[in-house]
Amino acid sequence: MGANVSFDISTGVDLQEVDNAVNMTTKEILTRYDFKGTSCTVELDRKAGTIKLDADDEYRLRALLGVLREKLSRRSVPVKNLDEGKVEPGSLGRARQTIGLKQGIDQDTAKRISKDIREGGFKKVQVQIQGEELRVSSPSRDTLQEVIAVLKARDYGMELSFGNYR
Repeated sequence: MGANVSFDISTGVDLQEVDNAVNMTTKEILTRYDFKGTSCTVELDRKAGTIKLDADDEYRLRALLGVLREKLSRRSVPVKNLDEGKVEPGSLGRARQTIGLKQGIDQDTAKRISKDIREGGFKKVQVQIQGEELRVSSPSRDTLQEVIAVLKARDYGMELSFGNYR
């Protein structure tokens, strides 16, 4: 009997690419006409895994977020992995927003993915939740390809990456 083949499902963002995108966003807001004379800032907190946006008003905050999204997508950072917080009004009409970066699959989403695979009717497919990622194994490579296709078609609120295929 042949050995099982498997792959891992995970998610995350490359913090170095996020840092580059934040720096590019800062450079662009210093040169753009609609940001002249404003004090808008973008800061990355690597340890907390968050990006803090601060702008003069909510309109500029939205424009700042648009620039950040553009720079992130140019650097191949999945925009789906941004967890946008609520816009917080500050003093003198300022607006702030904290954006979390999803690193790893949370337990609820992992259980949902596992349940979707089980309900997919795949034969001899096993799913194990291992911390912030899942391992899917099966005797058939073709079955694993079908599982990947089904998961790519669904939306879990984050960009899933499939790796460690053996």
